[in-house]
Amino acid sequence: MRRSLLFIPGNNPAMLQNADCFESDAVIIDLEDAVHVNEKDNARNLVHCYLESLTEVPMEIVIRINAPDTPYYEDDLEQVVSEKIDAIMLPKASPASCFLIDQVLTIIENDKKMNKKIGIIPIIETATGVLQMGEIAKMPRINGILLGAEDLSVDMEVERTKKGTEIWYPRAKLAYTCKALKIDAIDTPFTDTSDNEGLKEDALKAKELGLNAKAAIHPNQIDIINQVFSPSEKQIIWAKRILKATEEAQAKNLGVFSLDGKMVDKPIIERAQKIIKMAQKYRLD
Repeated sequence: MRRSLLFIPGNNPAMLQNADCFESDAVIIDLEDAVHVNEKDNARNLVHCYLESLTEVPMEIVIRINAPDTPYYEDDLEQVVSEKIDAIMLPKASPASCFLIDQVLTIIENDKKMNKKIGIIPIIETATGVLQMGEIAKMPRINGILLGAEDLSVDMEVERTKKGTEIWYPRAKLAYTCKALKIDAIDTPFTDTSDNEGLKEDALKAKELGLNAKAAIHPNQIDIINQVFSPSEKQIIWAKRILKATEEAQAKNLGVFSLDGKMVDKPIIERAQKIIKMAQKYRLD
């Protein structure tokens, strides 16, 4: 149940040290695109030392590793996998690469005698990945999927725009796929860090399609993303009224009842329960 995930370059010690100050639900420590080839080893060592130094982990930690078709991913996993992290983010994901990472993680977890099972968040950033999305979502360890619209637009040979018409289909497919399997549908980052209105509009479009979270590339984007993907005060009030009325109806052995002239049944009650659960998690109630 994430709302915001902030990318942090793995070779930026200042941002790493301040990762717990950014108020994102998760940080994605990036060993891939944000790190030059010549800096891969240094970044990996820096992230390893940062993780070792943590005494408390106040937010979810995700590591974006290099893709399995590079010579870097095995060292990435060996260095960063520990009880301190929660998930591995996998670039240009396919069913085969998800299977491979699952197998490697199992070996590492056993070797390190870990009690924690690390999740996988695949990135859908190719046309093939879009077509394979349903299969990818069913692979072991998957607890969310991120849409990578920049690389996907390149693969599709279309212009990436703020309007986002070109990614309407993969966004919608991501929402339906993830909702069906009860995992996080994570929207692509909004790359113009100076356009807050554009960010809000883009996040609202994603939310309207059914996505529940959004990645960010700058700490200043987190507040807007959290606001958009959190239940509103109006929704929380509505949900509390639904649950109170449900208790009263159950006391009268009523399975279906009416509130404000509208029928309330199981799907409505479940929606109210989810809103309250999210509000409690993020201390909004």
